[in-house]
Amino acid sequence: MKKILLVLTMVYITSLNAGDVSRKGTTGAEQLLIPVGARGIATGGAFISTLTGLEAIYYNPAGFGLHQRTEAMFSYMSYIADINVSYFAAGTNLGEVGSVALSIKTLDVGDIPVTTNDFPDGTGESYSPSFLTIGLTYAKLLTDRISIGTNLKLISETIENVSATGFALDAGVQYRLNPQVSLGAAIKNIGGNMTFGGQGLRQSTLVPGSQPGSPNATYEVVAEPFQIPSYFEMSAAYSYNFNEENNFLLASTYTANNSLEDRVHFGMEYGFMNSFFLRGGYNLLTENNDESTFGFTFGAGLNYSFADGMGLNFDYAFRDVSEFPSSNHIFTVKMWFE
Repeated sequence: MKKILLVLTMVYITSLNAGDVSRKGTTGAEQLLIPVGARGIATGGAFISTLTGLEAIYYNPAGFGLHQRTEAMFSYMSYIADINVSYFAAGTNLGEVGSVALSIKTLDVGDIPVTTNDFPDGTGESYSPSFLTIGLTYAKLLTDRISIGTNLKLISETIENVSATGFALDAGVQYRLNPQVSLGAAIKNIGGNMTFGGQGLRQSTLVPGSQPGSPNATYEVVAEPFQIPSYFEMSAAYSYNFNEENNFLLASTYTANNSLEDRVHFGMEYGFMNSFFLRGGYNLLTENNDESTFGFTFGAGLNYSFADGMGLNFDYAFRDVSEFPSSNHIFTVKMWFE
């Protein structure tokens, strides 16, 4: 136990100054930073050490190893600029082997008119960019206190006839110090650079000095490779049971980014009879203590267990957005089988 605490503390200390604001706008695959799951979003992304089941895959895959059951999850979010985010995941426990899951996240950007130099107001055609992330997750409960997990992701971006593909890895650990206190750490989006390529980068031009009527020469624009937005998170949570029916959970997470400001997350959850939940959260940037674009969050949840070992969860979250006219609304439905 002491060794685990020492390692987590050392990693936390070395990451305190990881944020590099000067590198803003230098990474791509920003869809990796869009969270999923109403419970995780309603609590401000602070429950890195306590989230379990399929919803934990995005925040800390180690939490997926805690549920010894089969589970399916669908989440939908109305994001910003008329963008909608859909997320589906399904997983099961394989006994001593561990737990495995498959997840898919897509962005619906809508149709965008095609414009050219000759037709700046549009050609009458349109295209729809595609942003897809597919994850394969493995998690395992090592002891009654420690769980670990990894999530391998395929990242795909397509804009008309140009596309980029890459791979990334998430890894995390959750440690339950006692029934009240839990710790967690996760490293996200570790992978190589991505580069756009495709038919859309091929251009045709007239070679200078060529004879009239000569065919145009074709060349391909070489796109600059870009990094993906990796970051490290460490979290602590405290759970207090007022009695058998009422529970209160408080958590905080520190995020050390490689190309953005570092961030502090705060979250809380009140639970009644493990069936009804009220949640709230807040994000704060460490740079000059500025407020994040996504500030206050809140939500609620309902859990219902059937007599035959089945269960149904419904969660809702609201997230305030300071830079856009519309806020985020998130709906999540989960079904599980013992």
